[in-house]
Amino acid sequence: MPVFCQLCWPAIVDADGRIYIRNWQGGILSGGFEKNPKPIFTEGKNQLEIQNLQEDWDHFEPLLSSLLRRMPELESLEIMKLVNCPETFTPDMRCIMGESPAVQGYFVLAGMNSAGLSFGGGAGKYLAEWMVHGYPSENVWELDLKRFGALQSSRTFLRHRVMEVMPLMYDLKVPRWDFQTGRQLRTSPLYDRLDAQGARWMEKHGFERPKYFVPPDKDLLALEQSKTFYKPDWFDIVESEVKCCKEAVCVIDMSSFTKFEITSTGDQALEVLQYLFSNDLDVPVGHIVHTGMLNEVGGYENDCSIARLSKRSFFMISPTDQQVHCWAWLKKHMPKDSNLLLEDVTWKYTALNLIGPRAVDVLSELSYAPMTPDHFPSLFCKEMSVGYANGIRVMSMTHTGEPGFMLYIPIEYALHVYNEVMSVGQKYGIRNAGYYALRSLRIEKFFAFWGQDINNLTTPLECGRESRVKLEKGMDFIGRDALLQQKQNGVYKRFTMFILDDHDTDLDLWPWWGEPIYRNGQFVGKTTSSAYSYSLERHVCLGFVHNFSEDTGEEQVVTADFINRGEYEIDIAGYRFQAKAKLYPVASLFTHKRRKDDMELSDLHGK
Repeated sequence: MPVFCQLCWPAIVDADGRIYIRNWQGGILSGGFEKNPKPIFTEGKNQLEIQNLQEDWDHFEPLLSSLLRRMPELESLEIMKLVNCPETFTPDMRCIMGESPAVQGYFVLAGMNSAGLSFGGGAGKYLAEWMVHGYPSENVWELDLKRFGALQSSRTFLRHRVMEVMPLMYDLKVPRWDFQTGRQLRTSPLYDRLDAQGARWMEKHGFERPKYFVPPDKDLLALEQSKTFYKPDWFDIVESEVKCCKEAVCVIDMSSFTKFEITSTGDQALEVLQYLFSNDLDVPVGHIVHTGMLNEVGGYENDCSIARLSKRSFFMISPTDQQVHCWAWLKKHMPKDSNLLLEDVTWKYTALNLIGPRAVDVLSELSYAPMTPDHFPSLFCKEMSVGYANGIRVMSMTHTGEPGFMLYIPIEYALHVYNEVMSVGQKYGIRNAGYYALRSLRIEKFFAFWGQDINNLTTPLECGRESRVKLEKGMDFIGRDALLQQKQNGVYKRFTMFILDDHDTDLDLWPWWGEPIYRNGQFVGKTTSSAYSYSLERHVCLGFVHNFSEDTGEEQVVTADFINRGEYEIDIAGYRFQAKAKLYPVASLFTHKRRKDDMELSDLHGK
């Protein structure tokens, strides 16, 4: 549209009207993201035919109406041209970049979601660094091609999901919202059973996972439509699940975890894993080791737990969304040895997390074996019978810091074992719980979350995981040199827990993640995750504290004394709330009492 003046118009975005407006060759150019997009390939068109699509005024009319409502004087002007052309969108509204997991040395940058001009410079910079140095200078996991798997390549899935994605470009997205299309793609054998008991679902890497369980007396429709930045309607539901985890026993279906088995005919499996992982895996059979795969700069490429099943066999448990990334990293660094076997067994096992002080009573009855710490110590794995089912891998860990067990169950036994657990557990007050309860438990225990709290630029020394690194285990491992240098020079950021003091949970906006952290009035970092602690009755935020020079702005070493001597505030939507900084976990049942002994940081996988 030519306009009557040659002013340099600012770029305007009208999110309510779903349109944008910008200066263009003496006139204006306007477009938008309609609520009813049309997928280009549904009519059988190939890529050579999509460059010159016919004008579709009926389809453009809602956007044109929004433009005229915003700028009524344009109604008397001439429309020079309606351009109808395709644009690429991805299943999660973020572009795709990085090295292909299938073809080494093949790099991708695509799916810019109509923001190619805005993101092109930065995306090109990071991809160039990736190609030249092997990794970009910033964490770009949210854009990494390996966050997707083959399951997201279905044309039907893409058609339905992208038709949902495009209208969301200008929608207000509240915390913890979920896509509605492309769902129920990967489910646990217990899905129908849990759904019938009130499970509300979230999706991770295509896998359905329970958020929480709606009691029969709750208004299900109101909960489904609840969208807020304040205290959510599920607050009381999650509180009851957390309380049950601490006082009785709960069951959480965690089948979405990535699960690999590494075996060999000789000692090859142990030798390779010792080189790839930072902790010492040469442990007695049945022991579990929390560890991670590091890159050359000492950053976490993977955060996992590994159980030694036999002298030549290992069982590896990793975050859900690391399935493709972890597989690609292992295959890239493992030797081509016919005596060494890597197998993805994610689909073979249902995982039940039995959490709480009465978990030992439930499992003792079902296994007819003593499950006390004397007979089944912490971080121990053993194949057992549970009910009628044999071959259940029982592990004495819960990923929450609470007492309990993980049960890895062959899928054909999953429903039987679940039924038996729920039946026997009735006398102990058992109930189902979801990932929101898990999140609250792990954050109050100061457990880091891969992909959000820690990433490939975070080292174990920066996030308090020195105990997971054995620098003197008798052989070299990837990232060892970088850690030795960092140990000598000091760290330039430190993972810290913040407990909000003057925050009103009922009235104030909640922290979700990404809030600025201030020390003595100076910006020192951002939160990486947060949750309400029902034990502390406070909001808890986790994040990294930096030490920026007041003169040059350069980063300086961050010491424990630097953390402890500061006064902190967390900025939530422009309002600053006082916070206490801690370098150790602070949690006990419904008290504010500090634990006397520092807890060894355990893990919660990427969830």
